[in-house]
Amino acid sequence: QVQLVESGGGLVQPGGSLRLSCAASGRIFSIQSMGWYRQAPGKERELVAVITSDGNTNYTDSVKGRFTISRDNGKNTVYLQMDSLNPEDTAVYYCCADIRTFTWRPLSTRYWGQGTRVAVSS
Repeated sequence: QVQLVESGGGLVQPGGSLRLSCAASGRIFSIQSMGWYRQAPGKERELVAVITSDGNTNYTDSVKGRFTISRDNGKNTVYLQMDSLNPEDTAVYYCCADIRTFTWRPLSTRYWGQGTRVAVSS
């Protein structure tokens, strides 16, 4: 059993900053990658950023230069530092991770967090 727990969401004014955290716990052998998706009201869920086990990162164009993804492998935790926030960033942000749970089973499973709300408004 694996759980992903997000934290750090909230209400912030335009131009402000937030730092999201997501910690994975449970039966974990290894984590291949961790990332963040978001879903705005009435919109499809979109990938925001992803980081692999070797540290490679990718971002959607709309957040490049403003958001930074990082991870602490020892704590099984991924972070998303969000700066220069604007109203278009308002969404529920979901953490995800591709996790191998058994040493004898070389397959990974996609797990999702429950989501944390981010609202950017004056």
